[in-house]
Amino acid sequence: MYRVSSFLQHFAWALISGSLLASIWLNIDPASYYDIVEYRVLSLRGLSGRSDAIYTLRHFVAFALMPLFLFYLAKELWEALRLERGAMRRKRGGIPILGGLGGMIGAALVWVVLNSLWPMEEGIDATTGWTLTLGSDVVLTYMFGRLLFRPNSPALHVLLLLTIVMDIGGLLVFGLATVDLAPRLLWLVLPLLAAWAVWVFAARHRNHPQSELERQRALRLWPYLLAMFASWLGVAASGLPPALGLLPILPLIPHANHAFGMFAEAEELLHDPLNRIAHALVWPLVVTMALFGFTHGGIDLAAFAPVSLAVLGALWFGKPLGILAGALIVAPRLGYRLPPNLRRRHLGFIALLCGMGFTLPTLTMDGSLPGGYLQEAARFGLALSLLMGIFAIFLGRILRSTRRKR
Repeated sequence: MYRVSSFLQHFAWALISGSLLASIWLNIDPASYYDIVEYRVLSLRGLSGRSDAIYTLRHFVAFALMPLFLFYLAKELWEALRLERGAMRRKRGGIPILGGLGGMIGAALVWVVLNSLWPMEEGIDATTGWTLTLGSDVVLTYMFGRLLFRPNSPALHVLLLLTIVMDIGGLLVFGLATVDLAPRLLWLVLPLLAAWAVWVFAARHRNHPQSELERQRALRLWPYLLAMFASWLGVAASGLPPALGLLPILPLIPHANHAFGMFAEAEELLHDPLNRIAHALVWPLVVTMALFGFTHGGIDLAAFAPVSLAVLGALWFGKPLGILAGALIVAPRLGYRLPPNLRRRHLGFIALLCGMGFTLPTLTMDGSLPGGYLQEAARFGLALSLLMGIFAIFLGRILRSTRRKR
């Protein structure tokens, strides 16, 4: 099993640093903090005539930079599904997919039940905001998982697969559930056209080029980058989350012949177009995660409310129970088994770690909940959910110490 690249930990520390800075600033001088994150980067009023066509620093990070992060995650999921020796090839994908689906369903059900018992606010339906808890947090769960499991443990790879499945799946469900696509459906033609064009003019000769010219054409980056921009533009204009905008082009970009594992260090030596793009994104993504933490991760310490408890209940109970149900009950009935060297206790700790959620839930917050104190209270709950990582590590050490005494 190849070691996971250290860049994931860089992303995690950048996110934490940005969030800590934002939280300190927000609680000391909230007015100046909001002046910065709501600073107007771009206004399209003059072009569209709409008063709401204003884009702040916060919007810029979510709309323009976070799609790069989702592309980076989706690359690993695509390689796990598609490439030889991929971690999700054939029946190996059953546990992460069914566990991820179970986690999303469990979180949504617990959210609705808790908000039915203790309404977040009078006049707001209990189903409001259920999409908030679908996503997970790849970089922060990995950081805690790295402290819990060995560096080359298969549990780390399953943990990464599960969180990526929930992040991308949760973002897609969020977009379909909260956006009315009908008025702007035609914009989705643009990603289709971009994919068709890059296939015809660059990608279709990637595996069996008829000449050296065709081989060189398939390895150039600019056609794929241009198609990615066009795809992002179409997805964003359609009303779907812009973070999904680069994904339609991903399967068309030439890649390595076989997978080395999730975020494997060995991939740093590869020079196919997909890995070259991923290598070029690493340090910009460190900056992106720091900016995302600063613009979206500021925690108001006075914002605790019933919705904070609903977030914790959905993440701490609904998501782990759903993951275990999907992976240990549904998957075996469909003929799927745990990967070699992965025990049920490992899956239990993976489920606990997936009870943390910050990055993707925060990204979907604006479309999930009404603005104001509800969002601040939900963000407070998301921050508290990270305590599950500490609990999992503490529990793991207790159990390890108990086994040694025996």
